[in-house]
Amino acid sequence: MHHLSRRTLLAATTAGVAATALGAAPAQASKGPSDQALKKIISGMTLEEKVGQLFVMRVYGHSADAPDQADIDANLKEIGVRTADELIDKYKLGGIIYFQWAHNVRDPHQIADLSNGIQRAGQRQPSRIPLLIATDQEHGIVCRVGKPATLFPGAMALGAGGSHSDARKAGQIAGAELRALGIVQDYAPDADVNVNPANPVIGVRSFGADPDAVAGLVAAQVKGYQSANIASTAKHFPGHGDTATDSHTGLPVITHTREQWERLDRPSFEAAIAAGIDSIMTAHIVVPALDPAEDPATLSRPILTGILREQLGYDGVVITDSLGMEGVRTKYGDERVPVLALQAGVDQLLNPPTLDVSWNALLNAVKSGELTEARLDESILRVLRLKAKLGLFKGAKELYVSHSGVDRTVGTAAHLAAADRIAERTTTLLVNKEKLLPLSRRTHRNVLVLGANPASPSLSDGPPTTVIGAALTERGFSATVLATGTAPSQAVIDQAVAAAAGKDAVVIGTYNVTAGSAQQKLVNAVAATGVPVVTLSLRNPYDVAQLGAADAHVAAYSWIDVELRAAVRVLTGAAKPRGRLPVPVQRADDPAQVLYPIGYGLRY
Repeated sequence: MHHLSRRTLLAATTAGVAATALGAAPAQASKGPSDQALKKIISGMTLEEKVGQLFVMRVYGHSADAPDQADIDANLKEIGVRTADELIDKYKLGGIIYFQWAHNVRDPHQIADLSNGIQRAGQRQPSRIPLLIATDQEHGIVCRVGKPATLFPGAMALGAGGSHSDARKAGQIAGAELRALGIVQDYAPDADVNVNPANPVIGVRSFGADPDAVAGLVAAQVKGYQSANIASTAKHFPGHGDTATDSHTGLPVITHTREQWERLDRPSFEAAIAAGIDSIMTAHIVVPALDPAEDPATLSRPILTGILREQLGYDGVVITDSLGMEGVRTKYGDERVPVLALQAGVDQLLNPPTLDVSWNALLNAVKSGELTEARLDESILRVLRLKAKLGLFKGAKELYVSHSGVDRTVGTAAHLAAADRIAERTTTLLVNKEKLLPLSRRTHRNVLVLGANPASPSLSDGPPTTVIGAALTERGFSATVLATGTAPSQAVIDQAVAAAAGKDAVVIGTYNVTAGSAQQKLVNAVAATGVPVVTLSLRNPYDVAQLGAADAHVAAYSWIDVELRAAVRVLTGAAKPRGRLPVPVQRADDPAQVLYPIGYGLRY
């Protein structure tokens, strides 16, 4: 048995009990191979196998050995192999990441079969090391596995609910369903503290703007996920919550002082570590106060080794954010990035743009002496410890999944009902002039639904306006739907105004509204008709500051069905609004002034 702290052992024991209650296999942290046994495995590996073990890579296709021709072509073009089988054979990978756009996640049985095929490919390798199959299933606006899996409100919605119990329950159920599909590592929860309303990449993926509140919810989610015997990943260290640049397309710079970082960003990661977090993902951001050399955190030894390892005492797996993102590629070439990441303290290298370049860069760095084989062994031991904790070395029963297990676990009525209950507790009422809400079937029966339709093909029963309309109809209202989009033309605005004539109320779904935008003009124009207007923010709650013409405003925090249906139940009085803002909303005309503070939320 490898050495675990008493706290980690207690967490693992508690996790096992919770997982059993959910019908998932409990984590067996104390019964996996010992460090001595894992080191013996490492000593028998070739250098090529060791290098491969550090990579987690994308691959196109719904099947490990028989993907569609278009996916074979994409694999050949981007990776130089035809299938997942060939990818694992050639590069001896430690892990695979699933994406919708890579066609990995069509339906639950297919996902389970793909996972089994990938693990079988791993077992054919000389070292027979299981793979960590991972995905980004944060819930809310970031989900890779869609329906019929249970989809939960995202982090900011859970922040509005404020319930540690709900956050943990969502993690437990989500983790159990992923594990039933053969996915054993989830890149969630997001531990960033969103203190910048203009943040283009985090926003509602964060639990909120209060560091202590975020820390408590992060810890609850970590315990929930890991109780279902799945590895949880807190991201993005050292904190991506105050960026105005998207690290997918540029290199953000965080200007926090060291004291601000300690107060704002540190608590949530510290809470994740205290909760026994299995892995932590790095951020492609520059924080000069933490690293005067201004290297991206992913490549920064002062940040990853100096702060995360030494000061915070974290000895679990550190994984990079995707190495295909521009934020990590702006300062160094792709062949230098994996070497610098290992030197900084990283263990897993996620999704490099060109695997052959990155894989050979590490191989050559060891051969040249720039990296020692002992340094690779250190990271491989952490990765194998995690695989052992998850029970992946225990045999076929833990390694492979079944269709019957999928059917017993994924999208069950009990899980879906839990998601609905949790969503109701997150919906936040911010404006309710003259007590317009809840809408009454007697006085507001004929409702026009307008607004944006963010795309979420496998996460919804249809576009948001359609889902809202259907939910109103189910509640006994007569709903007419007219999708106006995020940038309605004057002709579309005129059409909406005409459609509002004779209606009892108008519900408008808004999406990232800015001053002077077409969405704002739509709301103003419809409100000018005198018909009562309810706006429903489909993403950021900050929309409300731009929508003074609305008679009522509700924050749903996402366009995912579970949150939209809950919002409609609140609009119509079938549920009461219970959410409270987890972030402050500033005035549109004076951002220095707070319009609605953290904790604000109306009731009825």
